[in-house]
Amino acid sequence: MDDVALPGRHDWMRRDPSAQRMERIEAFIGGHGYDMHHHDTYAIGRTLAGVQRFHYRRGLCDSTPGGTMVLHPDEPHDGEAGTDAGFRYRMIYVEPSLVQRALGGRPLPFIAGGRSEDPRLFAASETLLRAMDCPIDPLEEDDAIFDLAQALAAAASAPRGRQAVDYRAAETARAFMLDNLDRTVTLEELETASGRDRWRLSRDFRVLFGTSPYRYLTMRRLDMARRLMATGQTLADAAAWSGFTDQAHMTRHFGRTFGITPARWLRTLGRVTV
Repeated sequence: MDDVALPGRHDWMRRDPSAQRMERIEAFIGGHGYDMHHHDTYAIGRTLAGVQRFHYRRGLCDSTPGGTMVLHPDEPHDGEAGTDAGFRYRMIYVEPSLVQRALGGRPLPFIAGGRSEDPRLFAASETLLRAMDCPIDPLEEDDAIFDLAQALAAAASAPRGRQAVDYRAAETARAFMLDNLDRTVTLEELETASGRDRWRLSRDFRVLFGTSPYRYLTMRRLDMARRLMATGQTLADAAAWSGFTDQAHMTRHFGRTFGITPARWLRTLGRVTV
C-alpha cells in the first residue's frame, strides 16, 4: 500500500519520466494551489490525503480519498486545500486523441460534477495512478489507456444529441498542426488539408477533441515549452523554440492554462528559474 501521510506544508510536485503518452504527477499543496484555468486534456486523479477543493462547472467540489476526480477538457477549474492540513494527490493528464483512438470517433465521455464514485472508473485508473516510483511499461500504458477510455464511456452521462462528425477530417487536421508547431497555422490551411469545410471542421474538432483547433495548437506548444524548461532551458529560449512570440507571450498562456506561473511550476519541481 502507498504511504499517504501528509509530508508537510512545503508545496512540491513529482513527475513520472516513464510515462510516454501522458503526464503523470504526484503533488502536495499546503494552501492555495492554482488560479482558475483550463487545459485541453482530461485531468483524472485521486486525492491521497486531506481535502482537495476546487470550483468546477458552477459548483464547489471537495475531493477526499476514495473517489476519482475527472475534469473534462477545457472546463475551467482551480485548486486549493480544504483544510489547514493541505492535501496530497496524484493526477494524469490524458489527451482526448488517445481516448478517441479507443472509442472510434464517438463524442468524448463527460462525467458530471468533477468527481465519480463509479468502481469501474476507479479500477480502470488504478495502473495509471499508482506511485511515481513504480514506472509504467509502454505496452502497459497503452492497455491502461484503452481500459480507461472504456470506463469513462461506461460511467459517463447520457450523450446529448449531436450531428454526425467527421473523425477522419478532424484527425487529419490535428496531425497537420502537430507537424507545424513552429509556425502560424490558419483555419484555411486546415480546411485544405482535411477536405472539410472550415466551420464544420471546427465544430467536429471540439466534439471529438474537447477544444478548438487554436487551443489545441497552443497547448502542444506549451507542452513543448514545459519539456524544455524541465530540462534546464531558459524561459526565453523555451518560448522561442516552442513557437511563441516571446517569453511574455508564453507566460500569459501558461498562467491561463495551468493556473500558476512558469517560475512557480519550476520551483515545485525543485528547479531554479532562469
